[in-house]
Amino acid sequence: MTEPTRRDFLYIATGAMGAVGVAGVAWPLINQMNPDAATLAAGAPVEVDVSSVEPGQQIVVKWRGKPHFVRHLTEAEIKAAKDLPAGDQKDPAPADQRLGGPEGEGDGSEAWTVVAANCTHLGCVPTMVNGSIEGWSCPCHGSIFDVAGRILSGPAPVNLPLPPYVFASEEVLVIGSDTAGA
Repeated sequence: MTEPTRRDFLYIATGAMGAVGVAGVAWPLINQMNPDAATLAAGAPVEVDVSSVEPGQQIVVKWRGKPHFVRHLTEAEIKAAKDLPAGDQKDPAPADQRLGGPEGEGDGSEAWTVVAANCTHLGCVPTMVNGSIEGWSCPCHGSIFDVAGRILSGPAPVNLPLPPYVFASEEVLVIGSDTAGA
């Protein structure tokens, strides 16, 4: 076996530098194929683990750069939402169209509310109200929304918007899904 020469070292060093150069050129070309942050913020679906949200609790999820309420309703809240007469609503909408959940869960399929968290009056973020049919109250101008996101009183003209969503499983909610029919 012969000793490595300076020429062998130069071949190895040149090859290594060439590999680093190729990787340095390839990385930006491959990376530019990924969607940028603006595209992701413009509506890419968001998966949410809702397994730890107990009945009566809510979480706030950002989709398209805006907050959305995801609320797990209690049996009393579901009953109150269904029993609310259309005359008590400024923008009447049946509770069945505004409540949802994973299919095949029995009566739990109506146990969730997913609504945009911006008041339809001037875009303020309402706060959660506990213990009544009132789900959210807008602190700026006094609009009151029920647990299904329907406007009950105040200056807001319409209900809180419903984003497209679907339950991928009993524990995973996907907001912004193309297959959402909510």
